[in-house]
Amino acid sequence: MNKELPKNFETAENEEHWYKIWRASGFFNPDNLDLPEDAPTYTIILPPPNITDKLHMGHASELAIQDLFIRYKRLRGYRTLWLPGTDHAAIATQTVVEKKIKKEQGLSRHDLGRVEFLKKVWEFLGETQSAILNQTEKMGASLDWSRLAFTLDDPRRLAVREMFIKMHSEGLIYRGERIVNWCPRCQSTLADDEVEHETQAAKLYTFKYDAAFPIAISTTRPETKLGDTAVAVNPKDDRYKQYIGQTIAANFCGVPLKLQIIADRNVEMEFGTGALGVTPAHSMIDWQMAEEHNLPIVKVINEDAKIHPGFGPYSDLGVLEAREAIVAELRKNNLLTGEEDISNNLSVCYRCGTAIEPLPSMQWFIAVDKPIERLGNKSLKQIALAAAVDGEIEFNQARFAKKYTDWMTNLRDWCISRQIWFGHEIPAWHKGEEIYVGAEAPAGEGWVQDSDTLDTWFSSGMWTFSTLGWPGTFAGGRKSGDLARFHPTQTMAPGYELITLWVSRMVMMSYYALGEKPFEKVYLHGMVLDKQGKKMSKSKGNGIDPLDMITLYGTDAVRLSLTAGTTAGNDLKFYQEKAEDSRNFVNKLWNIGRFIISQMEDETLPINTAELTLADRWILSKFKHTKSLVTASLESYEYGQAIDILKEFTWDQLADWYLEASKFSRSASTPAVLKLILEELLVMWHPFAPFVTETLWSYLGKPQLLIVSHWPDQNPTEYTDTEAETQFEQIIEAIVAIRNARSVNKIEPAKKLPALIITDSVELYTQNSALLISLRTGLSEMQIISSGQAPAEAIFAQTPNADIYLSVPVDREQEKTRLNKELTDTQSFIERLSKQLANDEFVHNAPPALVAKERARLAETETKAQSLQEQLKKLD
Repeated sequence: MNKELPKNFETAENEEHWYKIWRASGFFNPDNLDLPEDAPTYTIILPPPNITDKLHMGHASELAIQDLFIRYKRLRGYRTLWLPGTDHAAIATQTVVEKKIKKEQGLSRHDLGRVEFLKKVWEFLGETQSAILNQTEKMGASLDWSRLAFTLDDPRRLAVREMFIKMHSEGLIYRGERIVNWCPRCQSTLADDEVEHETQAAKLYTFKYDAAFPIAISTTRPETKLGDTAVAVNPKDDRYKQYIGQTIAANFCGVPLKLQIIADRNVEMEFGTGALGVTPAHSMIDWQMAEEHNLPIVKVINEDAKIHPGFGPYSDLGVLEAREAIVAELRKNNLLTGEEDISNNLSVCYRCGTAIEPLPSMQWFIAVDKPIERLGNKSLKQIALAAAVDGEIEFNQARFAKKYTDWMTNLRDWCISRQIWFGHEIPAWHKGEEIYVGAEAPAGEGWVQDSDTLDTWFSSGMWTFSTLGWPGTFAGGRKSGDLARFHPTQTMAPGYELITLWVSRMVMMSYYALGEKPFEKVYLHGMVLDKQGKKMSKSKGNGIDPLDMITLYGTDAVRLSLTAGTTAGNDLKFYQEKAEDSRNFVNKLWNIGRFIISQMEDETLPINTAELTLADRWILSKFKHTKSLVTASLESYEYGQAIDILKEFTWDQLADWYLEASKFSRSASTPAVLKLILEELLVMWHPFAPFVTETLWSYLGKPQLLIVSHWPDQNPTEYTDTEAETQFEQIIEAIVAIRNARSVNKIEPAKKLPALIITDSVELYTQNSALLISLRTGLSEMQIISSGQAPAEAIFAQTPNADIYLSVPVDREQEKTRLNKELTDTQSFIERLSKQLANDEFVHNAPPALVAKERARLAETETKAQSLQEQLKKLD
C-alpha cells in the first residue's frame, strides 16, 4: 500500500469534509442503514436545548456523550435514531426578548402589544436556532436531521392540543383556585421545580397578635399574618392543650382576625414558641392545613407583591414596606417579644431571581393523584413511582433514583398554566362562567380563548413520543410508524438537574398517552465546571464557547476532553489544557496511523500464527483483552473508563512498545498484524474521535465509510496468548529497568555500556536480544547467563525475573538513594491499588476482566517491591 499521508491532521478541513459526506450519505437516518428487518433499535431523543442563547460547554458535553453512544450502537449493528430538536422554553425566551426590547427600544411587551411582541420573539428565535444548529453540527453530532423537531412547531401544537383535550375529558386536567408559586416580575405561575432557593440573612420575629391573645407566635413574615385564620399547635404541647378547638378574636395591628386554634402533630414544639400562625393564602403547608380543617382563605398579597385593599394603612404597600410598618406597630404596642437573626432559604424565580410569592390563583392543573380507570385505577404519581421502584426505568446512579422517587412521592397537582404570551395556547374558551375545551372555538358568539399559555414542561413532557408522530401514529391502543419502531427509547441523557423538571414529566405523560415507559435508561450526566470547580457562567466570566475550543484544538480534541477521565453522573472540570492534551493524543493517533499505513503492502497476506514473533503474539493478545474491556465498559455506559483502557493500549502498548519492536523484530505476518490492529482500533476510537478516525480509515481503501463499519469481534480465541503476554512483559520490564538505571545515574544516551543479565529465562532473553539492545537501552553488548558472579563495578537493576548489571563505576550511596525512592513510589502504588480493590463498589460494578487485571498488577508490583528490597540489602 505504502500511501503517503499528510504529516499533520488538518482538523478544520477534515471536519467540514467528513460531516458533509456523512450527511449526504444518509446514514444518520436509520431508514437508510443496510440492516436486517429485525435489527434491534437504539434511540435517543436529544434533550432539546433552549433557544434563548448559544450552546455552552454543558451542551457540548451532552452532545459528545450521546453521539458516542449512538456511533457505538450503529457500529454494533443497531438501527440507531438520534432525533434532534430545540425547545421554545416559553418563560425563559419571553424574559430574554423582553429584556432585549427594553434595552434596545425602551419598551415593554405591553407597549408593543401581544401580536407585535410575538413577532419579535419569532425573529429572535430564527437567529438563535440557526446558531444552535450550527454549533451542534460542528460537534460532529450524527443526528437524523430529516426528523428535526421544535417544541412549538405544528406537529407539536397538534400533539399538545390533543393531550390537553384528552386529559381534560378524563378529568385529569381541571381549572380551579389553588395556591401557586407566583413570580411578580414575570407575572406568571411557576412549577415547584422552577423555584430556586437562595440562602439569606433574615429576622425571626416573636410576638402576640394583641395584648389579650393568649398565645405568642414566631414568623419571618409578619406581613402575611394579616391573613391568618388559625394558630396551629402540637396536640402533645401541654402549654396550649386548653385552647385547642377554640376560636379567638384578635386585633392585629388594627386588622380584626378570627383565629381557630387547631392541633397538628407536624408542628415542632421546640421551634419558636411552638405555635404557628396559619396563613392559608400564602403558604403551601398552611393551604393544606386549611383544606384539612376547613379554614377560611384570606388573600393578603396580590400579583404585584403588594398588600390587597382592605387592610387599613398597609394596603398597597409592598411586602417589605408592610413588614417594616407592622414590626414598628408591634414594637410600639409592646407586643414584639423577640427578634432573632437567622439564616433561611428565600424562594426565587429560576429565570429572573425575583422573590416568589405563594398565593391563590385560578389556574389549570393536572390531578396527579386521580385514579385512571384504563390504567388499572392507578394515578399518574403511582405509575411514575412504580416505574423507578420496580426497576422498569433504570437510573445510572442510585442517588438519582432516590431524588426522583422522593420528588414523585411529594408531588402535588401540577399547575400547567402560565400568564405569559409565548407558548402553547390552551385549547379552552370562556363565555362568562362557562368553559369549553376543544380543538376549535364552539359555535356562537361571545366565546373568548383562554389568554394563558401552557407550562413549557407540558409539551417537553411529551418529547419522546410527540417527536415520533403521536397522536397520528397511535390509534386503537396500537402504535405504528416511527412510534412502533423506536418507542420506548433506550436512553435519555440530560443533565442531573432535570430529574424533577423534565424526567418526571416525561414518565407521567408517556404512561398516560401510551401506557408504556418513555425510555429504558436515564443516563444523567454532571455539570461542566471550570478549573477551580465552579459552575461556568457569562456573569462570572468563566464561560467557554465550544466553537472557540474547536477552532483552537479541533472537534475530536474537544469531545475527548469532555468525556475522558469522567465517571457517570459526576461533574467535570474543563479547561484549555485538557483540550490541548486531547489534541496531542489525536495527533499521536494520526501518527500511529501514518506509520502503520506506510508499512502496509498492497496485498497483505493473512496472519500466519505459526510464524508470529513474540511481540506479534503479545500485541494480539493484549488487543483481544482491550476489545473485551472497552466493549464491556461501553455496554455499562462507563465511557470514561473505556477511553482510559483504549488510551493505555494505543499509546503505551501499541505505540511505545509494539511499533518500536516491529522495527527490529518482524515476521512475514507483522504487516497483517499491523493492519488488523489499525482497522479495529479506528473502529473503537470512532465514537470518541470520529473525524481523525474516518480520515485514517479513508486511506485503508475500504469500500464503506467507517461510520457504518462493524464493531470488532469480541471472541477471537486464536489470539489469546497468556504465555506471550508474560514473556514479552518480562522483556519490557528489563528494558524499562535499564533505561531507569541509566537516567537516575545520569549516563548520557550516547554512551554505550555492556550488560550482564542473570536470569532463569536465558532462552527468552537471548531470542529477544535485538530488542534489549535496540530499544533505547544504550547497550553495546550483552551477556545472558543463568548464574554467575556480579561485576565488582556496575549499576544494578532488577526485575522480577532478572538481575541486570551495567558495567560502569557506581556511587553506592547514590544507588541506594535511587533504589529507596523507587521502593517508596512502588509501595505508594501498592497502597492505591489495594484501596481500589478493597472498594466493594469498584469490585462489584467494574467489568470482571478489569478487576482481574488490577489484581494481577497488584501482585506484580508487590513482587517488584520485594526485589527492590533485596537489591538494597546487597548494597549494605
